[in-house]
Amino acid sequence: MNVVEVLGLFGAGVLAGVVGTVVSLASIISYPVLLAFGLPPVTANVTNTVALTFNGVGAAFGSRPELAGQGARVLRLGTMTLLGGAVGAGLLLATPSDTFEAIAPWLIAFASLLLLRPPNTMGGYGGEDGWKARAAMFAVAIYIGYFGAAGGVLMFAVLSAVLDQSPVKINAIKNVVSALANGVAAIGFALFGPVQWSAAIPLALGFLLGGRLGPVIARRLPGRALRLGTAACGLLVALKLGIDAYA
Repeated sequence: MNVVEVLGLFGAGVLAGVVGTVVSLASIISYPVLLAFGLPPVTANVTNTVALTFNGVGAAFGSRPELAGQGARVLRLGTMTLLGGAVGAGLLLATPSDTFEAIAPWLIAFASLLLLRPPNTMGGYGGEDGWKARAAMFAVAIYIGYFGAAGGVLMFAVLSAVLDQSPVKINAIKNVVSALANGVAAIGFALFGPVQWSAAIPLALGFLLGGRLGPVIARRLPGRALRLGTAACGLLVALKLGIDAYA
């Protein structure tokens, strides 16, 4: 890649990293950018997942005040997301690329529509140690490992239903446990998937910076306008990908 392309991927990573840590839609931005650079759908997805791991690293560093004293909880909840992320990665590697290209628009549209409803309206999980909560987190982690667009929104919804914490603390925990699902999937993709490393590295550096900045912004800005705006952009992206896949 030339310098302009590298800088473009880095900038997209910064923007996607901020959006990912604030409204959980990093892939809505970064995935279409990788497609625009000419990567096939599955290659773009696995490259995005590898780079996205660094968004969680940056977010964890930026959310240190919110994560203070919660190490045991993050480790306990992260166990389920690690397992789910591994299953999702395996499903993706076993799925034909044309099948993935066909379902990607639907996944993005569904992820975008989730932003139109408050993420804390789901309940009935019986506490963070209940089997329903663990099953829900496992299922969301499978989705994150498979594709991941707005998987953080789903994770935030589950955590909001089971944790008695402020939204900013729940968001911090969400960023870390979602990153664990991404991380284990990224290992599988790095070993067995078609990762485009020349794109993954600048995107990952952008994710790292964006993830660091996101929690700072989340503390100071209301997220409703950004959430709704990102939902609208996501639906437009889903429409464009749907036309490309089915036309």
